[in-house]
Amino acid sequence: MQLFYTSDINIESETYFFDKEESKHIVKVLRKKEGDILYVTNGLGFLFKTEITVVSEKKCTIRIIEHEQKENLPFYIHLAVAPTKMNDRFEWFLEKATEIGIQEITPIICDHSERKIFKTDRFEKIVLSAMKQSNQFFLPKLNEPKTFKEFMNLNHDGNLYIAHCEETEKNDLHKNIPINEKYTLLIGPEGDFSTKEIETAINNKFKPVALGNTRLRTETAAVVACHTFVLANS
Repeated sequence: MQLFYTSDINIESETYFFDKEESKHIVKVLRKKEGDILYVTNGLGFLFKTEITVVSEKKCTIRIIEHEQKENLPFYIHLAVAPTKMNDRFEWFLEKATEIGIQEITPIICDHSERKIFKTDRFEKIVLSAMKQSNQFFLPKLNEPKTFKEFMNLNHDGNLYIAHCEETEKNDLHKNIPINEKYTLLIGPEGDFSTKEIETAINNKFKPVALGNTRLRTETAAVVACHTFVLANS
């Protein structure tokens, strides 16, 4: 199934028209015709079966035939990840985590962070594209970047974890995952979290965990963690 996205469609909608960019893609690239069926989601768990009624490169119009609401996952994954020095590595994480089934992402700026400027618009496009490609109906929430201190000052519930590389006592993440709950995990930058940040997180009830026996890159660690949570709930 080829999936299209718009946040503007809902169960009250009878018709909808795509913007110029998407319309041109539908008509010129995909060569869709009047009467063709398109499947559309609004990223909130709804799948709409629609029919093209007007073929136009500027304003392709569809009629909603029926809709269904997909059930959300019984668990919730929130990863707070320090953006990598190279943008493409963080973008790879966003794509793969979305495909695997993450619900929320927060970029965090840490003491050892080398990148502190972010292309939020591009990040959002990557998450959206990955959602459509993997035929999912819930668009992950991508938060604005926060400093480590700002993130610590938020109210966090559920199961809280921090993955770091210091040689201190840690539990293996895959052995400590309660099923069907909310998880928030911190992943640090290339230089890892500072000792102060680790202590602050632990004092805020984040449990230190290990993701395996090898030292992982930031983006790899984040993808491994995401997959570990999903696998534990499978």
